Amino acid sequence: MASGNAIRGSRVGAGPTGEAERGDAAPCVHISYWCSNGHETRPSFADEVNLSVPENWDCPRCGLPAGQDQSNPPPATRVEPYKTHLAYVKERRSQTEGDAILDEALQALRDRGLIS
Repeated sequence: MASGNAIRGSRVGAGPTGEAERGDAAPCVHISYWCSNGHETRPSFADEVNLSVPENWDCPRCGLPAGQDQSNPPPATRVEPYKTHLAYVKERRSQTEGDAILDEALQALRDRGLIS
């Protein structure tokens, strides 16, 4: 016996399918993009007079940037590694400057009697 689901295979609010019910589809154009791994991506864009298509597109397969020229795809962007706060401080100060600042801070604590 059936489970009692009379609308099996359908979703709530679904009506008859077809262009007559939903209206005509908007005209679109498919543009090909290629990444440096050779993957082709073809997103669709509205086919209008003032069409502004982006020069680069992210490849959905590998995440690399893709361009419209198959023989010359854009290079992969360089990802900078995560830097700690200490790494940024070391870029701005030399070891000698850091030692001088540390000595000043320690002397200020000694003068206040917080450390010996």
